[in-house]
Amino acid sequence: MSVVAQPRGQRIGRLERSALTGVLVREVVNYSSYWKSSTFSSTVEPTIYLLAFGFGFGSLVSTIGGLDPVQFVGTGTVATAVLFSSAFPGMFGTFVKYQFQRTYDAILAAPVDTEELVSAEAIWIATRAGVYGCVPMLVAIAFGLDPSWGMLAVPFIAWVGGFGWANFGISIAGFSKSFENFNYVVSAVLTPLFLLAGSFFPLDGFPHWARVLAQFNPLHQLVVLVRDAVIYGWDGWIDVARLGYLVAFGFVMWRIAIIAMTRKLVD
Repeated sequence: MSVVAQPRGQRIGRLERSALTGVLVREVVNYSSYWKSSTFSSTVEPTIYLLAFGFGFGSLVSTIGGLDPVQFVGTGTVATAVLFSSAFPGMFGTFVKYQFQRTYDAILAAPVDTEELVSAEAIWIATRAGVYGCVPMLVAIAFGLDPSWGMLAVPFIAWVGGFGWANFGISIAGFSKSFENFNYVVSAVLTPLFLLAGSFFPLDGFPHWARVLAQFNPLHQLVVLVRDAVIYGWDGWIDVARLGYLVAFGFVMWRIAIIAMTRKLVD
């Protein structure tokens, strides 16, 4: 399953643009053959959450966290769409490519190393997540969410969050030996983080310790940043710190993903 790293010759830099571009072009070309199913799965499920929670809560309460249910859930569902379209493709897509399709073996036979491979994969997944994350917001506009200039920042915020979650998924795939290992991650890690993100209900009613833990949840920081951009407005240095946390999360997970895939692919 592993391949021996091929001689690279003289390297121009640590991350060569030609290597990144080659992997990205391959992903774009390959994506053209399955974009319909990928777009459907990555956007329809969060949209169903939006409609179910938005109208479900809307029929019971007039406001959620001081906001109209469509406003609250519509902005929170952006983070859900980013998670679904980055962490899961990072896990399952990466595992299939190296375990069954042997795609990475072929790529590493070219002048590309694992650092460039992981970086290009994460950039591509994050780019898709940045687009898919906007779909629930656009649906919410159709159901009453007021457009604002801050919405223009949502694709960037979603990209930053998607980059971290994509690398999280890639690292899990790199350390996993079978699909069954993903069940532990989804149940013990992603589901609690998903419920503690504040996407569909405010965290005010949670115990103090849970609210403290939520501040370390990248998904919660993503929800708050999107909600501030779309509804409340930029919250100065606090939102800068939140964005910095997402950047740090992405960087740490990027390095872990490189280590995991190097151990998996290179002797």
